[in-house]
Amino acid sequence: MTVSAPIADLLAGRHAAWRWGAVLVGSWLLAASSWIEAPMHPVPMTMQTYAVLLIAGLAGARLAGEIVAAWLAQAALGLPFLAGGDGGLAHFAGPTGGYLAGFLAAAVIAGWLAERRGGRGWLALGASFLLGHALILAAGFAWLSTLVGPVAAWSGGVAPFLAGSVLKTLLAAASVKLAEPRLRRTSGR
Repeated sequence: MTVSAPIADLLAGRHAAWRWGAVLVGSWLLAASSWIEAPMHPVPMTMQTYAVLLIAGLAGARLAGEIVAAWLAQAALGLPFLAGGDGGLAHFAGPTGGYLAGFLAAAVIAGWLAERRGGRGWLALGASFLLGHALILAAGFAWLSTLVGPVAAWSGGVAPFLAGSVLKTLLAAASVKLAEPRLRRTSGR
């Protein structure tokens, strides 16, 4: 059994332009989260994973996938939507390529899990968001390993982000739990 996500409820029955607007606004929110960063090498720690999981929890699998895909497309076109205000296709083939692919997978899977019966509780959201982080880090590690080797990929591309991933998981779950009642009141559901 599925449970609709709050933003999906808000958009239900509205003209398609509302959905397109939600996709654009969501992609811009994700872009803004890319600019909040702590410098690290080879990939800075940003608030991107928090935003991806927040979007997944509030929008559900399909809409979250559309939002992340739109963000990736705009970044590929060269808009300054990636960490440090970067953009362009080179980032998809460089050290960040795996993480970028992982964002899309995490948005869809965490959103899907949040739409399952029982998936909206604190523990369930936390578990699905931890899984989302694991998917992002695994995709980043796999790609980065092909460029710098597995030891360097782990020490520079995964290990430094583990504590931050746990913190951002808790923050995303709390944000969803705080925003959900307000969004549901707005949608009347």
